[in-house]
Amino acid sequence: MTPRKVLVVHYASPSGQLREVIRKLSAPLAEAGHIEVRELILRPKAAYPFPWPVLQFFDTFPECIYLDPPELEPLGLDGGERFDLVILGYQVWFLSPSLPTTAFLKNPLAQSVLKDTPVVTVIACRDMWLMAQERVKELLAKAGARLVGNVVLVDEAGSLGSFLATPLWMLTGKRGPRLGGLIPRAGVKPEQIDASRRFGERIAQVLSREQPLDAGLLRDLGAVRVNTQLIATERAARRSFLAWGALLRKLGKQGSRARQPVVMIYIVFLVLLLITVLPASALLKTLTAPLLRARIAAQRAYFSEPSGS
Repeated sequence: MTPRKVLVVHYASPSGQLREVIRKLSAPLAEAGHIEVRELILRPKAAYPFPWPVLQFFDTFPECIYLDPPELEPLGLDGGERFDLVILGYQVWFLSPSLPTTAFLKNPLAQSVLKDTPVVTVIACRDMWLMAQERVKELLAKAGARLVGNVVLVDEAGSLGSFLATPLWMLTGKRGPRLGGLIPRAGVKPEQIDASRRFGERIAQVLSREQPLDAGLLRDLGAVRVNTQLIATERAARRSFLAWGALLRKLGKQGSRARQPVVMIYIVFLVLLLITVLPASALLKTLTAPLLRARIAAQRAYFSEPSGS
């Protein structure tokens, strides 16, 4: 049997969570004797801190939302290499793919490798990932890649709990829980990370049988669960990020002093938005859900693709 080649790409953030997910998922591939697994770790030339200083954390969102790629260390790709599959793991930063992920997807060498190649995306984040995956789908399409699967692992704290728990983790470096459990533990459950091995087992099985890698690759494995109540919330938040991000980009580059006062104003605006408008919006969506069943079902089906609900 001709060895199958798989490229596993991810940004190894200092929190380490995505690295755990990727290694658990890719273990069955590495264990298979007929599959060659190559790991590509994305390394920005200017490393991102962990924990993040609060102003620097929020000052990152304009570049995230406008997909402005940072410089990466050399990828070690020659552009002519071909792989049977690319597994792309990424985190979500401000409803967008992480900046190292954006830089990879916009890199000409990476685009050459991705062309005509099946791709499985793997996301580990809090439960707001829909708009980020839309951007990744667009960038993959521009590179000529074929998205055949998506795996999403979300924080155990849920929407409300992760609203506090995840930023505190990023800003302090500690997962929690805090306040006697009032603020839950941040991050994906270890059991959920361990269970992600099943996706690698399915991929290894399909590769070993030399079956086609298509949209049925990860069906019926529970790879994706779409929280339809968050669709409108993510769209509204993205519009806000675009508007404020445009203003901040006009004031200067990331880290410039001219941006800091506006960043602080935006933090206050964001907190007020999240504690007033978004709860009212969630209540309205709950009340109107019975009238919009068909539309909600269509949205769930769309965002679940290609792995299914």
